[in-house]
Amino acid sequence: MEGTTLMAKKEKTPQEIFAEQFVSELQPKTVEDVENGLKSIFGPIFESMLRGELSAHLGYESNDHNPKNTTNRRNGSTKKTLKSSVGEIPIKSPRDRDGTFNSQLIPKRQTDISGIEQKVLALYGKGMSQRDISDIIEDIYGFQLSPQQVSIITDSVIEELTKWQERALKKMYSFMFVDCLYVSIRTEFETKKHAVYCIVAYDLDGRKDILGLWVDESENKHQWMQIFDELKRRGVEDVAFISMDGLPGLEDGAKTIFPKAVIQRCIVHLVRNSMKYIPAKNYKEFTANLKLIYKAPNKKVALLEFEKFKERWSEYPGAIKIWESNWQHVEQLYNYTDPIRKLMYTTNTIESINSSFRKVTAKGTFPNETAVLKVLFLRVLELYDKWKGKAYPNWPIIRNQLLLIDDLGERISYYEQFE
Repeated sequence: MEGTTLMAKKEKTPQEIFAEQFVSELQPKTVEDVENGLKSIFGPIFESMLRGELSAHLGYESNDHNPKNTTNRRNGSTKKTLKSSVGEIPIKSPRDRDGTFNSQLIPKRQTDISGIEQKVLALYGKGMSQRDISDIIEDIYGFQLSPQQVSIITDSVIEELTKWQERALKKMYSFMFVDCLYVSIRTEFETKKHAVYCIVAYDLDGRKDILGLWVDESENKHQWMQIFDELKRRGVEDVAFISMDGLPGLEDGAKTIFPKAVIQRCIVHLVRNSMKYIPAKNYKEFTANLKLIYKAPNKKVALLEFEKFKERWSEYPGAIKIWESNWQHVEQLYNYTDPIRKLMYTTNTIESINSSFRKVTAKGTFPNETAVLKVLFLRVLELYDKWKGKAYPNWPIIRNQLLLIDDLGERISYYEQFE
């Protein structure tokens, strides 16, 4: 018709054509029918692709009666059951007479095409037991994976874990945070809490890293000394600031290995320890008063707020004593600028990491130390992926302020050449 533009009919994509044929031939009525239908055609698809690979390997097509450049011939097929994301798929895998054909699609002796190893490691890294993982795989994918097979898969990370634990470290770190969390490990006669030592640090570019994880029966000064000594052996020569709890002897031990480091007592630990002496109904007011001290704009205001604090909470001498005996660690905060202070006294860095670890360790008891380290290492890899190597917020400001601190600026300038 004049004045009317006829629109060209849109051609269907191969996917649309396949979908129409799929629905027409199999006539699925439910989601389960669709899944079963897809499962039924995967086998023929794989077999067709394998036959194509064999033709390319031999150099001629099936039923080609022309002269051949090889004496190798097709030699029937072998039955194989594949484990896939839609369940088990039986196929016939073609063979050649010389036995030189090895499919790139499904290599010899491979039956798992579901990427199940990565799925198992992901589930294990979220704290699931081997038996639970085995049950989930069977429920979702329709094939069995024994707890022993799950263990073999998770053991595949041990070599990578060992390399990570022994890797070389930076020569200098600006801020280091040390702490412990506890996990339950089943020994021969009992289930017992064990300490997991964790060290997190920022390098001179403000990038965060977990330097290592260690397991021992309890937290003690001697184990920390060995860990600090190990850091030295792995290349750490200097640390600007180390934040830690009040474990007796820990501060002296750290100073022995890193004599130039400023040791900062963890403010969060001081708050928690002093709260033990305060009735629960007063927690909110108590912690609010403490923030006025360690978040004060300068040392003079901090001292004034501390005097008010002691007067207000005088009926709880146990709480006051904790702050009096550790006052030098509060006072030294005011030797530095506000951005540096915040990074020194807040333990958000290691607290968030430990919280992430507890999500995968609080669900049960581990059979041994290796099992603990495997699951925590998988979580470390997840954290690395999440951090993406980004620097601490506003790091250039902190870096410039660090350079202005007495001899610290000279130390940083020296080690910057190795970054």
